[in-house]
Amino acid sequence: MRYRTVLTIAGSDGSGGAGIQADLKTFAALDCYGVSVITAVTAQNTLGVADSFELPVSSVKAQLEAILGDIPLDAVKIGMLGSAAIVRTVAGMLRKIDVPVVLDTVLQSSGGRDLLERDALPVMIEELFPLARLITPNIPESALLLGEKRLPASREEIERTARMLQEMGAGAVLVKGGHQEGDRCSDCLLCNNRISWFSTEKIVTRNTHGTGCTLSSAIAAFLACGMSLESAVEKAKTYTFEAIRAGAAYRLGKGSGPLHHAYRFWS
Repeated sequence: MRYRTVLTIAGSDGSGGAGIQADLKTFAALDCYGVSVITAVTAQNTLGVADSFELPVSSVKAQLEAILGDIPLDAVKIGMLGSAAIVRTVAGMLRKIDVPVVLDTVLQSSGGRDLLERDALPVMIEELFPLARLITPNIPESALLLGEKRLPASREEIERTARMLQEMGAGAVLVKGGHQEGDRCSDCLLCNNRISWFSTEKIVTRNTHGTGCTLSSAIAAFLACGMSLESAVEKAKTYTFEAIRAGAAYRLGKGSGPLHHAYRFWS
């Protein structure tokens, strides 16, 4: 018997709310063993990202070689990559294994700071979309990926966006709707040429730091456990919602605090 193991390839968030730290917390909370490859170290807190320090490509490759050469994986989650060189390195290494890959298309921080160089965007699409079982852009990211200035607003526009993104090579697409106005948070999944919507109430809280990281990591964890993609998205949506609700009462820092990833284990 061995652990169900999920690899996260992403940047480090020293405040613990997003990135590698959020991913590992999510894997643990969902009964998976998490391993990691760090692509960048960020200087950030609940108020935002102050700076980002990309690791050398040789370091990223060495980390990947160490993990892949020793530990069997059941799924991979990809977050912040930073540069075209790192994108190519990650893609080259992942072609050597056959497990579900969830690509969280991290392009910018919530404060608008670029977390992927603009010239790396087409490289991500060309190199990683074909390897991804699922990509999980939010609404602003979906517009950036398509080169559109106007954000999709209606359900019909979001569904059209999902189809256009899938035509760019991804296996399936989840367009996250957390940026929409209203009292519901509705995400659109295009999988097997079928559209499904997953909706929860929108919790009024400032503690939403790392929501996207958490959702994509939860999907990867449930895929690692053998679930279908639709079931993995549904259960990940529920887990993320409960983590937001449980974290709403806590205060950490002066800005947007984290979710409560371990809510099921705390009294």
